[in-house]
Amino acid sequence: MAKRAIYPGTFDPLTNGHIDIIARACHLFDEVVVAILVNPGKQPLFTVEERIEILHAVLTPQFPQVRLATFQGLLVEFARAQQADAIIRGVRSVKDYDYELPMVLMNRRLHPQLETVLLVAAEENSFVSSSLMKEVFSLGGSIDGLVPELVIQRMQEKRSQKSS
Repeated sequence: MAKRAIYPGTFDPLTNGHIDIIARACHLFDEVVVAILVNPGKQPLFTVEERIEILHAVLTPQFPQVRLATFQGLLVEFARAQQADAIIRGVRSVKDYDYELPMVLMNRRLHPQLETVLLVAAEENSFVSSSLMKEVFSLGGSIDGLVPELVIQRMQEKRSQKSS
């Protein structure tokens, strides 16, 4: 029986840290559902449709076992509907672990059969976050090598649209 994992996030924007976690999850699971959280309360840089387009362009050639999806509401309910065996979460620091642990325990309480797998970020990605990438880019700094080239192109397009 195929093992399926959910890797949830906003992916706004997709970073090389996300890609590293996805690659490693693909070694552990037969299928990895990269699930974009739709949160109407947030003002993302990219629309859900743009994020799906970017994820598809970057991930599909490298990872045939990745499937893209969107979800709202409780992650465990989405995981149940997807018949997932596990949730994948990336951990960069003790701060991330402290944030993740209560969610892991609540998810276990809500869905005891669903495991959570915490994957520790690769050293070169241990400081990379989507919010940091947006901030550095908005202030004119280079994020080369920290996000896919397509993400940089799309961020530059967004910046050009705002300035026109």
